[in-house]
Amino acid sequence: MGKIVLLVSREEMLFQAHNILQEKQYEIQEMKVVRTEDTVMEARQMIAGGATIIIARGLQASLIKQYTDIPVVEIVITAQEMGLLVTRAKQILKKQRPRIAVVGFKNMFSDMTYFDTLYDIELTAYYAGRDVSLHEAAAEAVADGAELIIGGDTAVEAASAAGVPSLFLSTTEDSIRTAFSVAERMDFAMGAEKRNAAQMETLLDYSTNGVMRLDGTGTILSANPMMEQMMGREERQVTGKKLWEVFPETEEDGLKRALETGTENYSCFLRMEKNAYLADLAPIVVDGRAEGAVFTCTRIKPRRAEKEREKTEKTRWGLRAAGDFGDLLQKSPAMQECLRKAKLYSLSDSPIVIEGECGTEKWLLAQCIHSNGMVSSGPFLRVDCGTVDAADQPSLIFGENGAAARAEGGTLFLDGAERLCLAAQDSLCQLVERHVRRGGDGLQETRADVRLILASEVSLAELTREGKFLRELFFAAGGLLVRIPPLRERPEDLTEKLEQSLKAMCGKYSRYHVLTAGAKKALERYTWPGNLVQAESFMERLILTAGKRSIDEDMVNGLLAELYPHMDGELRLGDAVKGGRPDRQKLAVEMALEEWNGSREKAAQALGISKATLWRWMKKYGLE
Repeated sequence: MGKIVLLVSREEMLFQAHNILQEKQYEIQEMKVVRTEDTVMEARQMIAGGATIIIARGLQASLIKQYTDIPVVEIVITAQEMGLLVTRAKQILKKQRPRIAVVGFKNMFSDMTYFDTLYDIELTAYYAGRDVSLHEAAAEAVADGAELIIGGDTAVEAASAAGVPSLFLSTTEDSIRTAFSVAERMDFAMGAEKRNAAQMETLLDYSTNGVMRLDGTGTILSANPMMEQMMGREERQVTGKKLWEVFPETEEDGLKRALETGTENYSCFLRMEKNAYLADLAPIVVDGRAEGAVFTCTRIKPRRAEKEREKTEKTRWGLRAAGDFGDLLQKSPAMQECLRKAKLYSLSDSPIVIEGECGTEKWLLAQCIHSNGMVSSGPFLRVDCGTVDAADQPSLIFGENGAAARAEGGTLFLDGAERLCLAAQDSLCQLVERHVRRGGDGLQETRADVRLILASEVSLAELTREGKFLRELFFAAGGLLVRIPPLRERPEDLTEKLEQSLKAMCGKYSRYHVLTAGAKKALERYTWPGNLVQAESFMERLILTAGKRSIDEDMVNGLLAELYPHMDGELRLGDAVKGGRPDRQKLAVEMALEEWNGSREKAAQALGISKATLWRWMKKYGLE
């Protein structure tokens, strides 16, 4: 139910409206007397207050329609009300066949064609409009010799100035009652249209298929979010274009034939963003004629070829690497430098050490180094040292059928190298320095051609200082060291990862969600101690449990607090400004100013810097 408002120019009309509401409870939410010169201002205030329909009369109604977009129901003088005014005019003039003028807007009056005959008068109507003002219409009536003028305030004033008798265009309750009924019917129709539109929008927004609406000529009128996602383009980029222009693979003649006849659908296969889709055009037929069409696209899940299945099986068992440097997020300068070193090191056959926090791309980077190196055609074998007991490590890695033997001619990747026992470390020294594989019993030796990659979540240099890692192995293997920066130090990669995960999870679960600006800021502010693995897992949970299409900051912060209540993922302002990283400094300044409502003094205190430094940073980062 919308909000219906009545605006009138005289108190007597407001009194009549109140009397009508005593008889029947029309859904009129507000009624007010306004001066004509204030009409537009009052109407805009009503619209701001939620008004959906305004009832008004004459000049006021015309002004509202001219300067606002709100639907207006005009109060029309009934024939019976006009007859009463003409009778009063004859009583005032007291003469046979008087010349009476009616001044106003045409849509204020009912049909007065036979009034001359019915009332024995000469009635002339002078209508104001786009090119004629009410003053001009009244002046014309005076110039034509009207003996009495019937009209609104403007016409009555003009008549008085010319010394011509006049009657105000007063109404009975009939015209206002009629306007109330029309407004209620209009409100009902608008409500029904809104409900239908909302239902259709919801249906399209949450459809797992891409949907486009076309007119009868094949021009695109709209596209739902899933179709935007499939095309990789926004709705505004395709609206107004012909369907066959956007999808050249479609057959223009076939589409036109389906639209012209309306008796058959049109189907074809499309490729968008490396995916295959079954497309179908269904004409919308009204009275035997196609008024438009609905174009839908359904994704076809590809069948894996035998070769791909074999590749997957080999990768699963660690016999080959599936990674490529292009698969890594690398928009941030820090990650670009990391990959620059990794590519250089991959050309060597010497051992490589990869250090990175939990959840960083250590395993994938190891695969990339193998695939780009001299032994790319050989096997790639991964051992997670953290899942193997210290007593079992020597036999698992160096036994007759151990990992080192199976990785012959390729790469042995030891993940979690910080958990290697000393016995296994000693055998690795022999593998690196003498190129021999010592048996699980520590006695038998065999020549070995294996490239070694070690990965650790902690610094091996620090472990060596603490005596937990053999100095000889550290110096033998630690020369080619690659450190993967954590996600919190890679803002560009974090943004891309969040966008990728959002799109992937929406596609996986056939949903459509968007992140508000506040939600994006909250995600970028969080430090992600679990890095990419944590970010991907979090986004999956967020999409699965999102109850509405738009995901805001409160939903993000609430889920972060629920999933990681005891983990330090919040950005500390003081820590953020240390080290001089511009992206973190800028974010810290923004957060501090927001937290302290723009107070520079309190923001500087929170950051642990002077007001002068804060001012300098604000200018530097364009935050003035």
